[in-house]
Order: sequence, then structure tokens, then C-alpha cells
Amino acid sequence: MSDASHLQWSPLSGPLGAEQLGDPRGPKVVFLHGFTQTRNSWKPLAEQVAAAGNHTVVIDLPGHGDSGGVRADLRRTADMVAAIGGPGTYVGYSLGGRAALHLALMYPHLTKSVVLIGATAGIADADERARRREADDVIETRMAEIGLDAFLREWVTQPLFSDLVVTDEDLADRRRNTVEGLTSSLRLAGSGAQTSLWPRLREINSPVLAIAGERDEKFAALAEQIAAAIPQGRALLVPNAGHAAHLQQPVFVLQSILAAVAPV
Repeated sequence: MSDASHLQWSPLSGPLGAEQLGDPRGPKVVFLHGFTQTRNSWKPLAEQVAAAGNHTVVIDLPGHGDSGGVRADLRRTADMVAAIGGPGTYVGYSLGGRAALHLALMYPHLTKSVVLIGATAGIADADERARRREADDVIETRMAEIGLDAFLREWVTQPLFSDLVVTDEDLADRRRNTVEGLTSSLRLAGSGAQTSLWPRLREINSPVLAIAGERDEKFAALAEQIAAAIPQGRALLVPNAGHAAHLQQPVFVLQSILAAVAPV
């Protein structure tokens, strides 16, 4: 990886908590995190992207980090992300990937390209979506009952993250969130609340790279489906990785992001 030690993050004004790094004259790359994370989760990788000559931006999504008091569904989230990020490549993981897909549909002139990691376009079946909403309600109740710290420990040990080593630093950063913020995110922007985007994916005219860990069977299949539905879509499976592929294989994912920013 390139040396990014000389670079310094600086605050970026806007409707959501955000920071920027790198040469403002370079190509812009905007990073959107997953549920229970904050913008800090992207910084190690974003610093390497900045060191390659790019202008990187990391954003706290509504209900998270410094945006913990913001309440917004995915459409409104896309509005706020667009206001901060402007034209560039958008990289989104899980919740952030669903926000990036909304952005690509609502602001096609801003999305030079999109990189999705462990993302879905929503739940197409109405009954299945309702069941997911009910499951999210259970998660909200559980979070309120046991508190943030216990919930986060349960969250990162669920089967979806079984092969992810969660560091003390990662957990400490997730503790910047609040029960109120996370429950609002689930209620307004969870998969059960999201309108399915599958019928509209063919409208996306930006290049889209859908990444998933090869061991994450559900989202590997979804990545293939997303790529097949988008005219300039492409799927990429990350070897020896599960759902959080960018945390498990950062060098592989870094190279994929840089290729999306500056395609050969």
C-alpha cells in the first residue's frame, strides 16, 4: 500500500458529519459505511485511495456517528450524501451500498461510478419485505432492552460476520453510536423499510462494480444479480472473505476501487 502518513483529515461542512482527505484536484471517491459503523471504519482504506492521488470523503450516515441525530430514509439520505459528495465515485458497504444505489438513480449526473460491497437492491417480494420489517422491529426492541454495548457484541457475532475479526478499536468506534440513532436507521432505512430498486436497476447508466466475499453466499448471488441487471454492471467475488470483504481483504478491495476510479 502507498504511504498515507503525511495526509491529514479535515472536516467537511454539510447536512451529515463528514471529513475529507487528499488532493481536491484529484478524482473524488466518497465512502459510505454499514449499519452500526461510522465513517471512521473506512478511513484506513480511504487513506490509501487518497495516497494514490484521489480526493476522498467519508460520511456518517443518518443515525450514526456525528449524524446520530439525523433521521432519514434512503431517499433523503441520498439527497444529503449528494449535497456533500458532489460528482465522483461512490463506494458503499451494506447499508451504504443501498444508499449508493439510491444516489445512482436519483443523481446520475453525480455518480461517475459506483462500487457496492455486500449490498442488495432491496427485497422484491412484499411478504418477505414485511417479515424483514418485523425482524427489524425485534432488533430494535432487543437493542432498547440490553443497551448499546451488549447489542453491538451480539451484532458482530451473528453468523453473517462469523469470519470477521472485530477489533477493540472497531467496537469502540461503533460505541460512538446511540440506541436511538441506530433504531431510527433500522426503522427508516433498513431492508424492511426500503422500496425495492430491482425494477429500476436497468435505469442506472453509471459503471457499477458489485463486490461480495466469496464465502458470503447470499450476497455473492445478489452481486451477480445486480451486475446482470445494470447495463454497465460487473460482479467481483473477493477470495477468502465473507460479508465485510473490505475489512478482511483490504488490499484486494483497494485495488478494485482504484480500478473503478481510473478504469483501464
